[in-house]
Amino acid sequence: MAFFDLADFDDHEQVVFCSDKASGLKAIIAVHSTKLGAAVGGCRMWDYASDEEALVDVLRLSKGMTYKNALAGLSMGGGKSVIIGDAKKLKSDALFKAFGNALNGLNGRYYSAEDVNITTSDIAIANSVTPYVTGTEGKSGNPAPFTALGTFLGIKASVKHKFKRDDLTDLTVAVQGLGSVGFYLCEHLHKAGAKLIVTDINQEALDKAATEFGAKVVGLDEIYDQDADIYAPCALGATINENTIDRIKAKIVAGCANNQLATPEFDQALVERGILYAPDYVINAGGIINVSFENDYCAEKSTKKVEEIYDTLMDIFAKADSQNQPTGIIADEMAREIIKNGGK
Repeated sequence: MAFFDLADFDDHEQVVFCSDKASGLKAIIAVHSTKLGAAVGGCRMWDYASDEEALVDVLRLSKGMTYKNALAGLSMGGGKSVIIGDAKKLKSDALFKAFGNALNGLNGRYYSAEDVNITTSDIAIANSVTPYVTGTEGKSGNPAPFTALGTFLGIKASVKHKFKRDDLTDLTVAVQGLGSVGFYLCEHLHKAGAKLIVTDINQEALDKAATEFGAKVVGLDEIYDQDADIYAPCALGATINENTIDRIKAKIVAGCANNQLATPEFDQALVERGILYAPDYVINAGGIINVSFENDYCAEKSTKKVEEIYDTLMDIFAKADSQNQPTGIIADEMAREIIKNGGK
Protein backbone atom coordinates (compact mmCIF):
# COMPACT_ATOMS: atom_id res chain seq x y z
CA MET A 1 0.00 0.00 0.00
CA ALA A 2 1.34 3.45 -0.98
CA PHE A 3 0.43 4.98 2.36
CA PHE A 4 1.42 8.59 1.65
CA ASP A 5 -0.44 8.52 -1.68
CA LEU A 6 -3.79 7.62 -0.11
CA ALA A 7 -6.39 10.27 -0.92
CA ASP A 8 -7.40 10.36 2.73
CA PHE A 9 -3.86 10.78 4.04
CA ASP A 10 -4.15 14.51 3.39
CA ASP A 11 -0.84 15.44 5.07
CA HIS A 12 -1.64 13.94 8.46
CA GLU A 13 0.93 15.02 11.03
CA GLN A 14 1.14 11.61 12.66
CA VAL A 15 -0.36 8.14 12.37
CA VAL A 16 0.42 5.60 15.09
CA PHE A 17 -0.23 1.85 14.94
CA CYS A 18 -0.67 0.35 18.41
CA SER A 19 -0.78 -3.26 19.55
CA ASP A 20 -0.75 -5.16 22.83
CA LYS A 21 -0.70 -8.93 22.56
CA ALA A 22 -1.81 -9.58 26.14
CA SER A 23 -5.06 -7.59 25.86
CA GLY A 24 -5.63 -8.09 22.14
CA LEU A 25 -5.43 -4.37 21.42
CA LYS A 26 -5.00 -3.42 17.79
CA ALA A 27 -5.55 0.28 17.28
CA ILE A 28 -4.70 3.16 14.96
CA ILE A 29 -4.38 6.73 16.20
CA ALA A 30 -4.43 9.46 13.55
CA VAL A 31 -3.45 13.06 14.28
CA HIS A 32 -4.45 15.20 11.32
CA SER A 33 -3.64 18.67 12.63
CA THR A 34 -2.54 20.41 15.82
CA LYS A 35 -2.48 23.92 14.31
CA LEU A 36 -5.38 25.11 16.48
CA GLY A 37 -4.41 23.10 19.55
CA ALA A 38 -4.02 19.53 20.72
CA ALA A 39 -5.89 17.10 18.48
CA VAL A 40 -9.19 15.95 19.99
CA GLY A 41 -11.54 13.27 18.65
CA GLY A 42 -13.26 10.13 19.82
CA CYS A 43 -12.27 6.49 19.60
CA ARG A 44 -14.54 4.02 17.86
CA MET A 45 -14.38 0.25 18.09
CA TRP A 46 -15.41 -1.71 15.02
CA ASP A 47 -14.90 -5.16 13.56
CA TYR A 48 -13.38 -3.92 10.30
CA ALA A 49 -13.14 -6.30 7.36
CA SER A 50 -9.45 -5.45 6.97
CA ASP A 51 -6.71 -3.33 8.50
CA GLU A 52 -6.77 -1.21 5.34
CA GLU A 53 -10.45 -0.43 5.87
CA ALA A 54 -9.71 0.64 9.44
CA LEU A 55 -6.87 2.87 8.25
CA VAL A 56 -8.98 4.67 5.65
CA ASP A 57 -11.76 5.14 8.21
CA VAL A 58 -9.53 6.67 10.86
CA LEU A 59 -7.85 8.99 8.33
CA ARG A 60 -11.20 10.29 7.07
CA LEU A 61 -12.54 10.69 10.59
CA SER A 62 -9.40 12.48 11.77
CA LYS A 63 -9.48 15.03 8.95
CA GLY A 64 -13.17 15.56 9.63
CA MET A 65 -12.39 16.38 13.25
CA THR A 66 -9.92 19.08 12.17
CA TYR A 67 -12.59 20.77 10.09
CA LYS A 68 -15.32 20.12 12.66
CA ASN A 69 -13.38 21.72 15.51
CA ALA A 70 -12.37 24.68 13.34
CA LEU A 71 -15.90 25.51 12.18
CA ALA A 72 -17.24 25.03 15.71
CA GLY A 73 -14.84 27.74 16.86
CA LEU A 74 -12.86 25.46 19.18
CA SER A 75 -9.18 25.77 20.08
CA MET A 76 -8.61 22.14 19.18
CA GLY A 77 -6.89 20.29 16.40
CA GLY A 78 -8.26 17.16 14.76
CA GLY A 79 -7.53 13.53 15.50
CA LYS A 80 -9.30 10.20 15.80
CA SER A 81 -8.60 6.64 16.87
CA VAL A 82 -10.04 3.23 16.07
CA ILE A 83 -9.77 -0.05 17.92
CA ILE A 84 -10.08 -3.03 15.58
CA GLY A 85 -12.28 -5.87 16.79
CA ASP A 86 -15.72 -6.99 17.91
CA ALA A 87 -16.73 -4.83 20.87
CA LYS A 88 -19.02 -7.56 22.21
CA LYS A 89 -16.14 -10.02 22.43
CA LEU A 90 -12.94 -8.04 22.91
CA LYS A 91 -13.75 -5.33 25.45
CA SER A 92 -11.89 -5.61 28.77
CA ASP A 93 -10.23 -3.46 31.41
CA ALA A 94 -6.86 -4.62 30.11
CA LEU A 95 -7.73 -3.52 26.57
CA PHE A 96 -8.63 0.03 27.58
CA LYS A 97 -5.65 0.33 29.89
CA ALA A 98 -3.44 -0.71 26.98
CA PHE A 99 -5.17 1.91 24.85
CA GLY A 100 -4.56 4.49 27.57
CA ASN A 101 -0.87 3.61 27.62
CA ALA A 102 -0.79 4.07 23.85
CA LEU A 103 -2.24 7.56 24.32
CA ASN A 104 0.54 8.33 26.77
CA GLY A 105 3.00 7.71 23.96
CA LEU A 106 1.68 10.79 22.14
CA ASN A 107 2.33 12.92 25.21
CA GLY A 108 -0.74 15.15 24.89
CA ARG A 109 -0.77 15.70 21.13
CA TYR A 110 -4.06 13.79 21.00
CA TYR A 111 -6.96 13.46 23.45
CA SER A 112 -9.47 10.65 22.93
CA ALA A 113 -13.12 10.30 23.93
CA GLU A 114 -16.04 7.96 23.35
CA ASP A 115 -17.48 7.20 19.93
CA VAL A 116 -19.16 4.21 18.24
CA ASN A 117 -19.16 1.18 20.58
CA ILE A 118 -17.14 3.06 23.20
CA THR A 119 -18.79 4.33 26.40
CA THR A 120 -17.80 6.86 29.03
CA SER A 121 -17.18 3.85 31.31
CA ASP A 122 -14.63 2.52 28.82
CA ILE A 123 -12.96 5.93 28.71
CA ALA A 124 -12.87 5.97 32.51
CA ILE A 125 -10.78 2.78 32.45
CA ALA A 126 -8.31 4.38 30.04
CA ASN A 127 -8.35 7.47 32.26
CA SER A 128 -7.02 5.34 35.13
CA VAL A 129 -3.66 5.18 33.33
CA THR A 130 -3.67 8.33 31.16
CA PRO A 131 -4.79 11.96 31.47
CA TYR A 132 -5.16 12.21 27.70
CA VAL A 133 -8.90 11.52 27.49
CA THR A 134 -11.92 13.81 27.67
CA GLY A 135 -15.69 13.54 27.88
CA THR A 136 -15.30 11.81 31.24
CA GLU A 137 -17.93 10.97 33.82
CA GLY A 138 -18.38 13.70 36.41
CA LYS A 139 -17.23 16.37 33.95
CA SER A 140 -18.64 16.85 30.45
CA GLY A 141 -19.73 13.21 30.39
CA ASN A 142 -21.68 11.54 27.60
CA PRO A 143 -21.60 13.80 24.51
CA ALA A 144 -24.46 11.99 22.75
CA PRO A 145 -27.32 14.26 23.94
CA PHE A 146 -25.43 17.32 22.70
CA THR A 147 -24.62 15.71 19.35
CA ALA A 148 -28.33 14.94 18.99
CA LEU A 149 -29.33 18.50 19.92
CA GLY A 150 -26.93 19.97 17.38
CA THR A 151 -28.20 17.59 14.70
CA PHE A 152 -31.80 18.51 15.50
CA LEU A 153 -30.99 22.21 15.22
CA GLY A 154 -29.14 21.48 11.96
CA ILE A 155 -32.25 19.78 10.59
CA LYS A 156 -34.28 22.85 11.56
CA ALA A 157 -31.78 25.08 9.73
CA SER A 158 -31.99 22.83 6.67
CA VAL A 159 -35.79 22.95 6.71
CA LYS A 160 -35.70 26.73 7.06
CA HIS A 161 -33.41 27.06 4.05
CA LYS A 162 -34.99 24.42 1.82
CA PHE A 163 -38.68 24.63 2.72
CA LYS A 164 -38.81 28.20 4.09
CA ARG A 165 -40.50 27.10 7.30
CA ASP A 166 -39.53 27.16 10.97
CA ASP A 167 -41.43 24.13 12.22
CA LEU A 168 -41.15 20.40 11.54
CA THR A 169 -44.81 19.53 12.01
CA ASP A 170 -45.85 16.60 9.80
CA LEU A 171 -42.53 16.48 7.97
CA THR A 172 -41.27 12.91 7.56
CA VAL A 173 -37.75 12.07 8.65
CA ALA A 174 -36.12 8.74 7.71
CA VAL A 175 -33.62 8.05 10.50
CA GLN A 176 -30.97 5.46 9.74
CA GLY A 177 -29.50 4.25 13.02
CA LEU A 178 -30.90 4.30 16.56
CA GLY A 179 -27.73 4.33 18.61
CA SER A 180 -27.44 6.70 21.53
CA VAL A 181 -27.35 9.81 19.32
CA GLY A 182 -29.95 8.59 16.82
CA PHE A 183 -32.46 7.77 19.54
CA TYR A 184 -31.99 11.12 21.28
CA LEU A 185 -32.51 12.77 17.88
CA CYS A 186 -35.77 10.91 17.42
CA GLU A 187 -36.97 12.27 20.76
CA HIS A 188 -36.35 15.83 19.59
CA LEU A 189 -37.99 15.20 16.22
CA HIS A 190 -41.06 13.55 17.76
CA LYS A 191 -41.55 16.42 20.20
CA ALA A 192 -41.31 18.83 17.26
CA GLY A 193 -44.17 17.07 15.47
CA ALA A 194 -42.19 15.19 12.82
CA LYS A 195 -43.20 11.77 11.54
CA LEU A 196 -40.50 9.12 11.85
CA ILE A 197 -39.37 6.20 9.72
CA VAL A 198 -36.54 4.26 11.37
CA THR A 199 -34.18 1.38 10.80
CA ASP A 200 -31.42 -0.25 12.86
CA ILE A 201 -29.81 -3.62 13.55
CA ASN A 202 -31.09 -3.42 17.14
CA GLN A 203 -34.65 -4.74 17.31
CA GLU A 204 -35.11 -3.53 20.88
CA ALA A 205 -34.35 0.05 19.83
CA LEU A 206 -36.75 -0.26 16.90
CA ASP A 207 -39.53 -1.55 19.12
CA LYS A 208 -38.95 1.29 21.57
CA ALA A 209 -39.06 3.89 18.79
CA ALA A 210 -42.28 2.42 17.44
CA THR A 211 -43.89 2.45 20.90
CA GLU A 212 -42.68 5.83 22.15
CA PHE A 213 -42.67 7.84 18.91
CA GLY A 214 -45.11 5.99 16.66
CA ALA A 215 -42.23 5.42 14.27
CA LYS A 216 -42.63 3.27 11.17
CA VAL A 217 -40.00 0.50 11.19
CA VAL A 218 -38.41 -0.59 7.89
CA GLY A 219 -35.60 -2.91 6.86
CA LEU A 220 -31.98 -1.80 6.73
CA ASP A 221 -31.89 -1.49 2.95
CA GLU A 222 -35.45 -0.13 2.68
CA ILE A 223 -34.64 3.17 4.39
CA TYR A 224 -33.34 4.69 1.14
CA ASP A 225 -36.64 4.15 -0.71
CA GLN A 226 -38.94 5.89 1.73
CA ASP A 227 -41.18 8.83 0.89
CA ALA A 228 -39.50 11.17 3.34
CA ASP A 229 -38.75 14.88 3.40
CA ILE A 230 -35.46 14.39 5.24
CA TYR A 231 -32.97 11.53 5.24
CA ALA A 232 -31.00 11.47 8.50
CA PRO A 233 -28.02 9.09 8.35
CA CYS A 234 -27.10 8.33 11.95
CA ALA A 235 -25.17 5.07 11.64
CA LEU A 236 -21.80 4.51 9.96
CA GLY A 237 -20.53 6.51 7.00
CA ALA A 238 -20.62 6.32 3.20
CA THR A 239 -24.37 5.69 2.96
CA ILE A 240 -24.60 8.28 0.18
CA ASN A 241 -23.02 6.24 -2.59
CA GLU A 242 -23.54 5.05 -6.16
CA ASN A 243 -26.00 2.37 -5.03
CA THR A 244 -28.21 4.62 -2.92
CA ILE A 245 -28.20 8.18 -4.23
CA ASP A 246 -30.79 7.64 -6.95
CA ARG A 247 -33.09 5.93 -4.45
CA ILE A 248 -33.24 8.82 -1.99
CA LYS A 249 -36.49 10.76 -2.37
CA ALA A 250 -35.82 13.21 0.45
CA LYS A 251 -34.94 16.81 -0.37
CA ILE A 252 -32.64 17.17 2.63
CA VAL A 253 -29.79 15.00 3.89
CA ALA A 254 -29.05 15.92 7.50
CA GLY A 255 -27.89 13.45 10.11
CA CYS A 256 -25.29 12.79 12.79
CA ALA A 257 -23.16 10.13 11.06
CA ASN A 258 -19.58 10.95 10.11
CA ASN A 259 -18.36 10.73 6.51
CA GLN A 260 -21.84 10.40 5.04
CA LEU A 261 -20.60 10.80 1.46
CA ALA A 262 -18.75 7.79 0.04
CA THR A 263 -16.53 10.20 -1.90
CA PRO A 264 -16.49 14.03 -2.14
CA GLU A 265 -18.01 13.82 -5.63
CA PHE A 266 -21.38 12.94 -4.14
CA ASP A 267 -21.58 16.48 -2.77
CA GLN A 268 -22.13 17.75 -6.32
CA ALA A 269 -24.32 14.76 -7.15
CA LEU A 270 -26.74 15.77 -4.38
CA VAL A 271 -26.89 19.31 -5.75
CA GLU A 272 -27.75 17.98 -9.19
CA ARG A 273 -30.66 16.06 -7.68
CA GLY A 274 -31.96 19.12 -5.84
CA ILE A 275 -31.04 17.73 -2.43
CA LEU A 276 -29.71 20.03 0.31
CA TYR A 277 -26.81 18.49 2.23
CA ALA A 278 -25.93 19.61 5.76
CA PRO A 279 -22.18 18.85 5.92
CA ASP A 280 -21.77 16.08 8.45
CA TYR A 281 -18.90 17.50 10.46
CA VAL A 282 -20.82 20.77 10.92
CA ILE A 283 -24.19 19.36 11.95
CA ASN A 284 -22.79 16.70 14.29
CA ALA A 285 -20.38 18.96 16.21
CA GLY A 286 -22.52 19.17 19.35
CA GLY A 287 -20.68 16.38 21.14
CA ILE A 288 -17.21 17.80 20.66
CA ILE A 289 -18.49 21.24 21.61
CA ASN A 290 -19.72 19.80 24.90
CA VAL A 291 -16.38 18.07 25.42
CA SER A 292 -14.59 21.39 24.94
CA PHE A 293 -16.03 22.52 28.28
CA GLU A 294 -14.53 19.50 30.09
CA ASN A 295 -12.25 21.32 32.52
CA ASP A 296 -14.74 23.98 33.60
CA TYR A 297 -18.00 22.29 32.77
CA CYS A 298 -21.23 24.24 32.42
CA ALA A 299 -24.15 22.60 30.61
CA GLU A 300 -25.78 25.96 29.98
CA LYS A 301 -22.68 27.38 28.26
CA SER A 302 -22.26 24.17 26.29
CA THR A 303 -25.85 24.25 25.09
CA LYS A 304 -25.55 27.88 24.03
CA LYS A 305 -22.44 27.04 22.02
CA VAL A 306 -24.16 24.04 20.39
CA GLU A 307 -27.00 26.32 19.31
CA GLU A 308 -24.51 28.19 17.07
CA ILE A 309 -24.60 25.18 14.71
CA TYR A 310 -27.90 26.53 13.35
CA ASP A 311 -26.34 29.86 12.31
CA THR A 312 -23.18 28.23 10.94
CA LEU A 313 -25.24 26.02 8.64
CA MET A 314 -27.42 28.92 7.51
CA ASP A 315 -24.23 30.78 6.61
CA ILE A 316 -22.91 27.78 4.66
CA PHE A 317 -26.21 27.36 2.80
CA ALA A 318 -26.32 31.04 1.84
CA LYS A 319 -22.72 31.03 0.59
CA ALA A 320 -23.32 27.82 -1.36
CA ASP A 321 -26.26 29.44 -3.12
CA SER A 322 -24.47 32.70 -3.87
CA GLN A 323 -21.33 30.94 -5.15
CA ASN A 324 -23.20 28.12 -6.91
CA GLN A 325 -21.11 25.54 -5.05
CA PRO A 326 -21.99 22.38 -3.09
CA THR A 327 -22.34 22.94 0.65
CA GLY A 328 -19.52 20.53 1.48
CA ILE A 329 -17.04 22.47 -0.63
CA ILE A 330 -18.09 25.73 1.03
CA ALA A 331 -17.72 24.21 4.51
CA ASP A 332 -14.26 22.86 3.66
CA GLU A 333 -13.14 26.26 2.37
CA MET A 334 -14.42 27.99 5.49
CA ALA A 335 -12.66 25.49 7.76
CA ARG A 336 -9.36 25.78 5.89
CA GLU A 337 -9.52 29.57 6.12
CA ILE A 338 -10.06 29.41 9.88
CA ILE A 339 -7.12 27.03 10.29
CA LYS A 340 -4.91 29.21 8.05
CA ASN A 341 -5.69 32.21 10.21
CA GLY A 342 -4.99 30.40 13.46
CA GLY A 343 -8.60 30.13 14.49
CA LYS A 344 -9.51 33.76 13.91
